[in-house]
Amino acid sequence: MKNTTHRKTRPFDFDLRQMEVFRKVVEMESFSRAASAVFLAQASVSERIANLEQAVGTRLLDRLGRKVVPTRAGEILYKHAVLLLEMKETASLEIQDFLGMKQGEVQMGGSTIPGEYILPGIMTGFRKTYPLISIALKIADTEEIERMVIEGALELGVVGSRSENRNLLCRELWKDDLALVVPSRHEWADRDAVAPDDLGRVPFILREAGSGTLRIVEHFLRTVGVRDTLNVAARFGSSTAVKEGIKAGLGVSILSKRAVETEISAGMLKALEVEGIHMSRNFFLIRDKRRVASPPCRALSDFLMETSDV
Repeated sequence: MKNTTHRKTRPFDFDLRQMEVFRKVVEMESFSRAASAVFLAQASVSERIANLEQAVGTRLLDRLGRKVVPTRAGEILYKHAVLLLEMKETASLEIQDFLGMKQGEVQMGGSTIPGEYILPGIMTGFRKTYPLISIALKIADTEEIERMVIEGALELGVVGSRSENRNLLCRELWKDDLALVVPSRHEWADRDAVAPDDLGRVPFILREAGSGTLRIVEHFLRTVGVRDTLNVAARFGSSTAVKEGIKAGLGVSILSKRAVETEISAGMLKALEVEGIHMSRNFFLIRDKRRVASPPCRALSDFLMETSDV
């Protein structure tokens, strides 16, 4: 006869701090890294996980060498831990909003050009208006900033091309003009413009994959049919590195005029047009529309939109 007896399970209790610690261990796959993230000693993290496993009545994490992975029970609990912590965050933000609190820190990201050349100046004005709000600015390429906003590591981002992710609210911020940049001693330095067909005759420096500038440059070059004929000398991870490569004579490139204003004024570089195309783009403010914006985040977002020139 089939045994229909079911083992009775007892309810268990936990607190949200335990859920936060457990979530970090799962996401970082390490007790030591999780301990740093939640500002606890590693021994304290291990003790909290052990107490949680004892309360649940089963193992939640497997230690596979130096890697920590959730068991099946751990996967179930992790799913609910994420939801519970997001509910806590949403409740906190809504209460802050109700109370009109305008203080705290905003985690923000900027792709290279807005992050290095635009946002620092704007942050100065923002701090004068909101002295109790600080901004932690992460600078990376457009794809990285988008990813961090979607994952919740950043509340806001400013990037160099429009995102196609449906979960991101994307608003135009500022115009940005680009130019073909050459050293002042280059054979083209006495010109105002260069024919598209000439671009394949000289070494060219491009940004790395994931760069918003690269996306726009490739789009412009495809429109004049020269994308696949470039003599690519190097790919660099920042506009600053590209500038240094141009100054050293490694090649020419297409960059934001904002990135080379100082060098052009000093006579070190020359900005040229490419015949037949007007190279401009917009920067975009992005936010995950699935998440509730904190009052400091909303204040910064509104302030940035007030500076928009599009």
